Amino acid sequence: MAIHKLDIGDFDEIDYYLIAIRTSLENYRLAYFINNRLPINLSMSKDEVQVHSNGSCTQFSRFYFHDEENDVDWNLIQNTNEVFQQKSETAFDLFSDSLIEVATKVYLLPEFKKVDYFLKIENLDDTIDVEKIKQTLNTIEEVETAYAVEMNQIKSKNNLIF
Repeated sequence: MAIHKLDIGDFDEIDYYLIAIRTSLENYRLAYFINNRLPINLSMSKDEVQVHSNGSCTQFSRFYFHDEENDVDWNLIQNTNEVFQQKSETAFDLFSDSLIEVATKVYLLPEFKKVDYFLKIENLDDTIDVEKIKQTLNTIEEVETAYAVEMNQIKSKNNLIF
């Protein structure tokens, strides 16, 4: 009987590029401008990115495009979202037993709190130039900056598995 071994290092390989984007644009407007500048067609995905933290589940919007010609997946994901929780406050005054709604900001990648969106490009081959993509994103007037994220800076890599 043959014994088959799997090396865990085979699964640890990172096969995507991550570009951080700072902008005040709404997600659909940013996707529109990216579609105009790059040869892709991002569209709203029904499968949002879910992250569990502090006992609650947060969903981050996602725009997706699969380039069949080059077999490349493009994902535009928001980095920040607000979670609203209702807390009951017991006090002995006019507003006793009132419910207070508290908003908490949650980040897809908490180590990048100043980033608004991430453009995740998967299965990228040598025909697509990431540096040119960054330069193109920086030509969008409403984009403050777009830069590549070094993989060794990401502590919460599991949030990017979807």
